[in-house]
Amino acid sequence: MKINLISDTVTKPSPGMLSAMMSAEVGDDVFKEDPSVNALEEKAASLFQREAALFFPSGTMTNQTAIKLHTNPGDQLICDKYAHVYNYEGGGVSFNSGVSCRLVDGHRGMMKAEQVEAAVNPPDFYHSPLTKLVCIENTTNKGGGACWDFDELKHIQQICKKHSLAYHLDGARLWNALVNGSHTASDYGKLFDTISVCLSKGLGCPVGSILIGDSNTIEKAIRIRKILGGGMRQAGYLAAAGIYALDHNIDRLAEDHKKAKEIAGVLKAHKLVKKVEPVETNIIIFEVNEDMVKAEHFIQKLLEKDIHIIGMGQGKLRMVTHLDYTDEMHGYLLEILKSI
Repeated sequence: MKINLISDTVTKPSPGMLSAMMSAEVGDDVFKEDPSVNALEEKAASLFQREAALFFPSGTMTNQTAIKLHTNPGDQLICDKYAHVYNYEGGGVSFNSGVSCRLVDGHRGMMKAEQVEAAVNPPDFYHSPLTKLVCIENTTNKGGGACWDFDELKHIQQICKKHSLAYHLDGARLWNALVNGSHTASDYGKLFDTISVCLSKGLGCPVGSILIGDSNTIEKAIRIRKILGGGMRQAGYLAAAGIYALDHNIDRLAEDHKKAKEIAGVLKAHKLVKKVEPVETNIIIFEVNEDMVKAEHFIQKLLEKDIHIIGMGQGKLRMVTHLDYTDEMHGYLLEILKSI
């Protein structure tokens, strides 16, 4: 029995999702004539109570488009040192937009409003880059699936307004934050200029992310998506998976969160484990006691049982629960962890 906890991107479409994909009505989305894509975009925009949305092949392309929308070459964005746009998007910030990142030393990928304000360069001091954008990631990947305090996000929005900065949310796993908290998608829609959400992580789609904003911004995003090579033709087969996911796979994320917390509980009690980051959603990040076992050896011990996890460097290991991680797999994993 193979257990793959490397990421929540490893899932495969369920029978219900495959059925929706195979029965999708499609057209040429480059001409905006794919009815399934149009329906997905309208559904997403409505969910966040915004004017428009645009379907993309990937979350990285969605974020990179948003950054290009809000900046000019030579500008600077503010983000946490753990941010996905800085660490895991191939240097696209500089390559695609000619923009630099001002990194903030936050906590588990989350900054305070006063830290953001302190990072804003004086606009009349032409020796430093012009600050134009603040990027937030919720939940934080490198921070172990941590969820931002919503009031702090509102405080940062006030800082953005004060300094005329754009405000972008990398909400790749925002669905997990929504299930874990008390705020709605429309609450987030009121805070940010643009929002990126992923369909191929916790929601189980094979491909796809969505950029959400006002109609003028999304109209401009179409051109940038084209420049980046993201125009797809009969993309409705993929969009149908997204519609199915939004209808069926959001609430069930609570099951992933429960299993992740149970795994964390076993790891905390394990003699080989030095530290386990707090678990709020579906990501478990932990460190082994390297006086007793090296991280790569711990990974290998699990691999011998056909259990796949990932190293994040600096001795940190990660597991991510998802909809293809069954109750049977969960029970087996817990027993194996206890036996190592």
